[in-house]
Amino acid sequence: MPPEIKSLAPILLVEMVAPSLGFWIDGLGFALGPTVPEQPPYDFAIVSKSGVEVMLQTRASAAEDTPAAAQGAAASILYISVDSIDAVLRALPGVETVVPRRTTFYGADEVFVRAPDGHTIGFAAFATPVEA
Repeated sequence: MPPEIKSLAPILLVEMVAPSLGFWIDGLGFALGPTVPEQPPYDFAIVSKSGVEVMLQTRASAAEDTPAAAQGAAASILYISVDSIDAVLRALPGVETVVPRRTTFYGADEVFVRAPDGHTIGFAAFATPVEA
């Protein structure tokens, strides 16, 4: 029997944590959680909102802490379900758009942007709720 999955929290490798905090906290309203060290400059930070967590860790810290996992880490795209694409775009003025706003065949109003750390973040709003 497969294990029960209780949560998923991506770890985004970044050069520096501070530039990413503005995107997640100031732009999207996430709250700063535990950090390492406790005072900036941080090597690691957790941001959270509405039961969603994102971990930010410097590449240097990850190479020191978990070198086998950090070596050759593949790129990924985060896809976040939101209530309003308009609200996302208002919250992130000037953010680089990677995929312009579009309506998909599966009913998503979506846009993909580039976070300050280089990660691609997709936001999607659905007219009808999507079941997991």
